[in-house]
Amino acid sequence: MNRQENCCVLCREPGGETVWSNALARVVNVNDENHPAFCRVILQRHAREMTDLNDSERVELMRIVFAVEQAQRKLLEPEKINLACFGNMVPHVHWHVIPRFRLDPHYPNPVWGSRTAGKSQILPNDYWARFHNELATQLD
Repeated sequence: MNRQENCCVLCREPGGETVWSNALARVVNVNDENHPAFCRVILQRHAREMTDLNDSERVELMRIVFAVEQAQRKLLEPEKINLACFGNMVPHVHWHVIPRFRLDPHYPNPVWGSRTAGKSQILPNDYWARFHNELATQLD
């Protein structure tokens, strides 16, 4: 691991509980108490920007992001899915995929914004197993 990778939390740690992975990326459950289906799609190697990836890597990474979105929509029927790729705090390519519900703790504000009177969405008991199966069906 080079110095840059050694300083990067997403190179050293999984960034959540891994739900699915391949050689390019991993999908993790962020374990956010306010947004329990919040996932990250994290590049397996260190890169700061999407344009650091070659064309085929970009296409494959977005295929994974869209598979996460599609699985969340199918299993949870959210009001909206938020997709975000910032990297200001952790300059390592990763995407946030966050299903939003009208009664969630921040709706309609961003999940990092002001709280509202909402409550966390309760996930079905078998949600993560079904989510993994959906991803495997789409991506494996």
